[in-house]
Amino acid sequence: MRLRNLVLILAALMVMALAACSSSGQSSHDGGKDQAGKDAFGEQAHKQKPPGKATESKKEPPKMTKEAKGKQVAPKKGMAQGQRKVSNALEPPKDKTLKLTIPEMKQIKDDTIPTGTGTNEALFRDHAAVHLRDTGFPWQRTANVYIAGHRIGFPGTDSNLAFYDLEDLKKGDKVYLEDAEGREYTYQVFSNLIVEPANLSVLKPIKGKNIVSLQTCTLPDYTNRVIYRAVLKDVKS
Repeated sequence: MRLRNLVLILAALMVMALAACSSSGQSSHDGGKDQAGKDAFGEQAHKQKPPGKATESKKEPPKMTKEAKGKQVAPKKGMAQGQRKVSNALEPPKDKTLKLTIPEMKQIKDDTIPTGTGTNEALFRDHAAVHLRDTGFPWQRTANVYIAGHRIGFPGTDSNLAFYDLEDLKKGDKVYLEDAEGREYTYQVFSNLIVEPANLSVLKPIKGKNIVSLQTCTLPDYTNRVIYRAVLKDVKS
């Protein structure tokens, strides 16, 4: 008798368990579980959206890693064949040193910009940026004035965070260059792009235009190069 009762109890428990599984499965077909899945996905998607300006928190700029310090900041030099035979709109100064001011960038104000190669570590360490050798100058009719600078740089020097906020520039923002004769060249931002280090086409001038190219490395891995371009709009003596 006891054995029979035990069998009946076990059978009842099995029926209840099967009923419970069936109910759970049915709820999924009726949309209960699907709806829960949609809600969860929606919540996850919402979390992945970038925060608005009101909730955006500014992160501390990362320190320059040993790997970044060892990487070449810019191409070694420009393409001389594209810049040698050019006509000048103004008489070139004897001293080719430039000065750079970008009002929308915190660190770039009346900074001295020497000309050198992309492998000249001393120039890139001690200056906010370097004008790449064998690229254009602002006094030329057609030119690509290619200027590169460190994203993070070296503390205690003009390179420190020099081009950290380059990507804050917007279309229409002004870029000012000044030559050794005191002539001021006003440029206006018109485009930006990201390229791999092996892409040297960005050094070439654009036919009929005088532009300045501002280049730094991408974050956080310094793998590629981000470039902002501005076109010459005015010259003041």
